[in-house]
Amino acid sequence: MTKGAKYIFVCGGVMSGIGKGITAASIGRILKDYGFAISMMKIDPYFNVDAGTLNPIVHGEVFVTNDGTEADQDLGNYERFLEQDMTRNNIMTSGLVYRTVIEKERNLEYAGKDVQMMSDIPDEVIRRMQALTDAEHPDFVLVEVGGTAGDNENLVFLEAARVLKLSNPANVMFVLVSYLPVLGSVGEMKTKPTQHAVRALSSVGINTDMIIARAPVPLDQPRKEKISRICSIRPEDVISAPDVFSIYEIPVNFERDLIGKRILEKFGMEAKKHDSLAWQNLVASIKAAENPVKIGIVGKYFVSGDFSLTDSYLSVIESVKHASWVLGMKPEITWLDAEEYEKDPAKLKDIGGYDGIIVPGGFGGRGVEGKIQVIRYCRENKIPYFGLCYGMQHAVIEFARNVCGLAGAHTTEVEANTPHKVIDVMPEQAANIAEKKMGGSMRLGAYACEITPGTVSYDAYKTSPVSERHRHRYEFNNNYRAQLTQAGLVIAGVNSERNLVEIVELKDHPFFVGVQFHPELKSRPLNPHPLYISFIKAAGKQGGK
Repeated sequence: MTKGAKYIFVCGGVMSGIGKGITAASIGRILKDYGFAISMMKIDPYFNVDAGTLNPIVHGEVFVTNDGTEADQDLGNYERFLEQDMTRNNIMTSGLVYRTVIEKERNLEYAGKDVQMMSDIPDEVIRRMQALTDAEHPDFVLVEVGGTAGDNENLVFLEAARVLKLSNPANVMFVLVSYLPVLGSVGEMKTKPTQHAVRALSSVGINTDMIIARAPVPLDQPRKEKISRICSIRPEDVISAPDVFSIYEIPVNFERDLIGKRILEKFGMEAKKHDSLAWQNLVASIKAAENPVKIGIVGKYFVSGDFSLTDSYLSVIESVKHASWVLGMKPEITWLDAEEYEKDPAKLKDIGGYDGIIVPGGFGGRGVEGKIQVIRYCRENKIPYFGLCYGMQHAVIEFARNVCGLAGAHTTEVEANTPHKVIDVMPEQAANIAEKKMGGSMRLGAYACEITPGTVSYDAYKTSPVSERHRHRYEFNNNYRAQLTQAGLVIAGVNSERNLVEIVELKDHPFFVGVQFHPELKSRPLNPHPLYISFIKAAGKQGGK
């Protein structure tokens, strides 16, 4: 048996969006069920230092860890599959790596040597992977390399992987996730794109050990044998990965091809145990869910031309699913464009066709008035409403305007000269904005929240305080707290350290809760978030009326 942490690099072939992150997380889940300690790392080739400044329509949601790291959405998949919290050690970007190398050069840490891209950058990558290993002491580190085989942007990361393999060949393997299209006009699954992806990796000194064959349908034996022969791997190392009903089915599907056994064989290891019952039960419960619950998500970050790109709200979607499944319900999620309600208020009556409405997080003024109209409709018509971060702030604005009579009430994020700044920027955030210190400067990561007994939120959590993750600059303005609470707004949760409002509710409503934090970032398929469970319960009762 080889000693030391084992590194499994997961690379992509043919095109983006074929599931490298889910593949890596699924392999991690399988190895964890075999009794091994697992860690994961995402390497992204973009030059942003972190994901916080990226457009969610293009890149997907920004996932925030407990330590306040703004990361790629794949870290959310890692947490959900492994049931482990990720940290800043679990992600690196080109921007972060290059910045570190340049700072070292400025500090004379290279002792006068030339600093070169294809040596010092890979060395910094390897140093960061080793730091993760030293901090967590895992048996396996799953490293997802962003981009696709043949890209220029990820060459330095692939070089780091090659060098690591060269220095310790028994502890490194390479998995290629590649797409095999089935051409409708031909009716045949084509292997040629995967062959080219393997050759692209080979051209930079990397030999593929295993291929995950993504395709609309299961891979047949002739295709496995063809890939095996041309790509110089065993047929049993070609793992079929067809489209599935739920991403959580993927570990179970992989094990049909004995992927865990194949990986352990390559490292000369044996399983410590094999306990996948909890995950198998999860998949069974997903398939067994029958009672529909109709949830509308009102946002603006999912329209791109003629396509809806729902990754902007990935964690919200998954949290709705987690809570629905544990309650035996089948979630039916519909995307509602906030701007449509601004253009045509008559469409608000369609909100009555949903069992529950969510307004998720976001930034800026586009679509805000549409969201506020939707919230008013939910409040007045007793439709379960769940506001997340910006959705909580919109609920406060709606209540201030239409219940308290504070005409023009708004957030200073959208209207700096509003007569009623019910949502306002904190002094330190105002300084950041003035000095244009925008990246990584919001209220980020985990903060404590004291919850008031007797509220809907306390009934959900059944404990206090709780810790939840944040990502925002603007806060509930305590100057309006007395006026709003006297009118019926319930302050159900606060951060007592800074006296910041974290949760608002309404009484005499099936479910009307707004939270300043992002509970979806902590939901797991085997441990759904309590607030989402409470929301789906209320929505389910609504659907039964």
